[in-house]
Amino acid sequence: MSATDVSISIAIVCGLCIIAAFLAFIAYPAWMSYSRIWERVAAGFLSLFVLVSLVLVGALGGAAIAYYWDSIAA
Repeated sequence: MSATDVSISIAIVCGLCIIAAFLAFIAYPAWMSYSRIWERVAAGFLSLFVLVSLVLVGALGGAAIAYYWDSIAA
C-alpha cells in the first residue's frame, strides 16, 4: 500500500468511528428521549446542529494547527 492509500484508509476508519459515536452518544439518546414522532424528528434534526458544530470545531482546529505549524514545531 502506498502512503496515500494508508492515509485514505485511516480517514475512512476515523470517519466511520465519528459517525458511530455521533449515533451512539448524541442521535440515539435524543431520539429516545421523546415519545411522539414529531418530537423525535425534531430532536434528530436538532442533533444535526451538534454534528455540524463538532465538524466545524474540528476543521477550524485542524486549520489553526496547519496554519501555525511552523511556530508550533519550532
